[in-house]
Amino acid sequence: MTEKKSISEFDLLLIANQVIQENDNYIEGMRATSVTEKDDVLIFKGEYFLDVQGLPTAKSTAVFNMFKYLALHLSKEFTLEHTVH
Repeated sequence: MTEKKSISEFDLLLIANQVIQENDNYIEGMRATSVTEKDDVLIFKGEYFLDVQGLPTAKSTAVFNMFKYLALHLSKEFTLEHTVH
């Protein structure tokens, strides 16, 4: 198994948003705004395009699938830097 690259949240979000914009399923306004890591899996969050009642729309499904794609592919390559405060 290859060693994962340790990366800052900021740099990982830059990479993730570049991947999003280059993807064929990109929707205007789709972007990752935060990322966390749990059990070696990166978890991306951002705008989910909910309706006025807070319910998912067709765009919500596209965003969910994109964030799942990012998690599957980027988790293999990167791990978040652990900073000590």
